[in-house]
Amino acid sequence: MIRGGRRGSRPGYRPVRARYGATVISRAPSPALPFDPIAKAAQTWAERIGPNTAMAAVTNIMRVQQILQASVDDALRPHGLSFARYEALVLLSFSRRGSLPMRMMGDRLQLHPTSITNIVDRLEADGLARRLPHPSDRRTTLVELTPDGRDRLTGATEAVTTANFGLLGLTDDEATDLSTLLTKVRRAAGDFA
Repeated sequence: MIRGGRRGSRPGYRPVRARYGATVISRAPSPALPFDPIAKAAQTWAERIGPNTAMAAVTNIMRVQQILQASVDDALRPHGLSFARYEALVLLSFSRRGSLPMRMMGDRLQLHPTSITNIVDRLEADGLARRLPHPSDRRTTLVELTPDGRDRLTGATEAVTTANFGLLGLTDDEATDLSTLLTKVRRAAGDFA
């Protein structure tokens, strides 16, 4: 997690040098455990229950998700954004017309309509996005990125990319391989066709 201008450590955290010279605070216990608790759990699982391959992989994924989420949250916090609101701003910035229907935003971000409404409410309250009527469909509401939203997005994007989205310890090729493998899991689960 990027710590805005603060160096040093806090109890339970330790500084780690990330890519591009950013200081990241790891949520790993300080000092680090002398063993990998997930590997130990997998070993015990194999001894007492049976095959541990899926258990070890899933437990590692869940722990890494916690680490990545914490890192991204810390990078975005100074910009007043959650990851969900950041994703919405990114999606709006990618739109060809500068706006998207709320329903399409929900579909693309894979969110329930209530969740996308709450995200847009927060972005609108912060002056980062605005709702507009659709020019030809009265049932549809468009969401448009404001100039303040573009500015906030620029700073937030710099923060998360400087932190490498919290993905430490992998080369670019390894990160590509990881993404390929996780995409296979998502496809098999029916996340997309």
